[in-house]
Amino acid sequence: MNLVAASRLARELMDQHGLKAWTFEFDDAVRRAGMCNYRAQQISLSAPLTRIHDEQEVRETILHEVAHALAGPAAKHGPVWREVAVRIGSSGRRCVDPSAPTIDGPWVGACPAGHRTTRFRRPSGLMSCRRCAPRFALAHLVAWTYKGRNAAMGERYDAQLRGAAREVGAVPRTGPGAEERIARAARERVPGLTVEPFDLGALR
Repeated sequence: MNLVAASRLARELMDQHGLKAWTFEFDDAVRRAGMCNYRAQQISLSAPLTRIHDEQEVRETILHEVAHALAGPAAKHGPVWREVAVRIGSSGRRCVDPSAPTIDGPWVGACPAGHRTTRFRRPSGLMSCRRCAPRFALAHLVAWTYKGRNAAMGERYDAQLRGAAREVGAVPRTGPGAEERIARAARERVPGLTVEPFDLGALR
């Protein structure tokens, strides 16, 4: 949605629901669509997400935040907040519609089956694909790239990779392709193998 039109819509809805004393602004968030700042009496929208969301989703986000302002900080996303949200025309959803466009983080992870996930910060520990395995499983290890290129993952991550390689008898070296080698070795050793060296399951 156009930012000028979104700003106009936000002001209109805020005034309509008694928030004339509150201010509105855009921010640079990429992981949340809106925010209600009680102390500053301000509602803000993510400029990057507003640009890729349609008018219906932006309206929903504004009404979501207006409901927070009206219900007060103690309400959080509880029944009081939801009652207010539905009353003023919101769906009462706690989160953005899962089908709405999102912004990918620069870290992209892929599992051996091709499932994809993204992060905005470098992953600090090994992770397996949640779609392929309900628990941490080396056979479904996620391999990461940064902005489309292989990147250093850090000593802690590399130490965990070496430990995981030893668990399944893979070549214990790190670097590009290490996750794929370990996943392949895990599948060859025992189909569906699930192990948790370094308590890796806690890092998912």
